[in-house]
Amino acid sequence: MSDRFRVGWVGIGKMGAPMSRHALRAGYPLTVFDPLPENRATIVAEGATVAYTFEELAAASDVIILTIPNDAVLNELVFSAGGLAEVMTSGQTLVEMSTVSPEISASIATALEKKSVNYLRAPISGSTTTASAGKLSVMASGPKPSYAKLEPLFSSFANRSFYLGEGEESRYLKLVLNALVGATAALLGEALTLGRKGNLSMETMLEVICESAVASPLIAYKRDLLVNRNFDPAFSVSQMMKDFDLILGAAKTDHVPMFLTSIIRQQYESAFAEGLAEKDFFVLIEQYERLAGLEAPISDATPMPKSNRKSA
Repeated sequence: MSDRFRVGWVGIGKMGAPMSRHALRAGYPLTVFDPLPENRATIVAEGATVAYTFEELAAASDVIILTIPNDAVLNELVFSAGGLAEVMTSGQTLVEMSTVSPEISASIATALEKKSVNYLRAPISGSTTTASAGKLSVMASGPKPSYAKLEPLFSSFANRSFYLGEGEESRYLKLVLNALVGATAALLGEALTLGRKGNLSMETMLEVICESAVASPLIAYKRDLLVNRNFDPAFSVSQMMKDFDLILGAAKTDHVPMFLTSIIRQQYESAFAEGLAEKDFFVLIEQYERLAGLEAPISDATPMPKSNRKSA
């Protein structure tokens, strides 16, 4: 075999499916574990092998990657009877790429260190769209030799990767990013509602914002969603609530006051109570509009004429 080590993958969902597909197409022998046959069907059709137990997965893999939803699932995968902490052996590497708490991540590191299993924390930043395009960002921490070994694999589904340190640094940075992402939806919704009260169209405001000093890739990515009022979820309200709970949990543990984050978490709670749990998290704008007595905007408003545009 070439320098392509054997990869096991747990979690072939919205993010895991395109990521694992890129790894397979890059030439890495791939074995997948997912309890839902419909999740693994496409990747198996492309050449992946299925493992039906963690013991089978560990026997077929040099590196095992996890893309799973939350702390509870991670705890079950690693610490249950017959779980990964039990079946992985010295020299293997576990790569956890989800958004989970620093606390559970540290407990996994302790358990795997006792078995001389390498543990790399490598949460990702991006969306299902960037995952499909192979343009995610990877934030890694853990043993540096493991990162060096895995960097070529990461490059199959990410165009940027960052090594941050030996411990839980990547977990904290992922929470930092998600705090900013969740707060952007809240602040942008509030600001755009004020603009609508001033007789500005959504198209005009977003056109200017995306060419101004406050432009960001996130706002540009969500621009059409906001204009067209298509809140099909790339990342849902319920998912953002989970992440804000992780953020505030870490803040509580480390005694970090987070006043604004706490308030924004309640805004997502309100959206959940209104039945918007599975809408895209940028649906917060509709809350602000209702509070301000506004109806949904007409979607065919005319953008600002080019002759009126100036550099910010």
